[in-house]
Amino acid sequence: MVDRPLLLRKLAELEEYLGQMREFSSLTTEAYAGNWKTQRIVERTLQMMIELCSDISGHIIADQQLRVPVTYADAFRSLSEAGLLTPELCVLMEKMARFRNIIVHDYARINAAIVVTILRENLDDFLLYRDAILKIIHDKSPPPHAPPPAHAKRAKTLKIKT
Repeated sequence: MVDRPLLLRKLAELEEYLGQMREFSSLTTEAYAGNWKTQRIVERTLQMMIELCSDISGHIIADQQLRVPVTYADAFRSLSEAGLLTPELCVLMEKMARFRNIIVHDYARINAAIVVTILRENLDDFLLYRDAILKIIHDKSPPPHAPPPAHAKRAKTLKIKT
């Protein structure tokens, strides 16, 4: 069963980062390009947001025994193939994953205009992702007062006997 509290903590962290990024959403390309401190804050925070999304996807993939992804972008594709993300959201998150790869591996190619566009137009993509994950979590949650799975009882019994 998916570790609901863990995923909710990760989603809360994502929302915290998203709030921090909104503080930079009115930057011009020139202001962004001219301030290395702002660049580091924004780029690193976007990287962490994208990695959080990929990590969340990984937990769901493992829980539901979906196809194992081979890249960050592929994690979102795996969820989409299972019908857990819409194809449109999958494409948006794949683009974010590719942007993350540029930040991490080819930072000399970071285009200030693209970063500013993400800040102005694409931050809500993370909310769409959050909402999709909340739906998955909600759909996978056991009903209230449901008896524990049989293996949970067995594990508890084994603990008592040892």
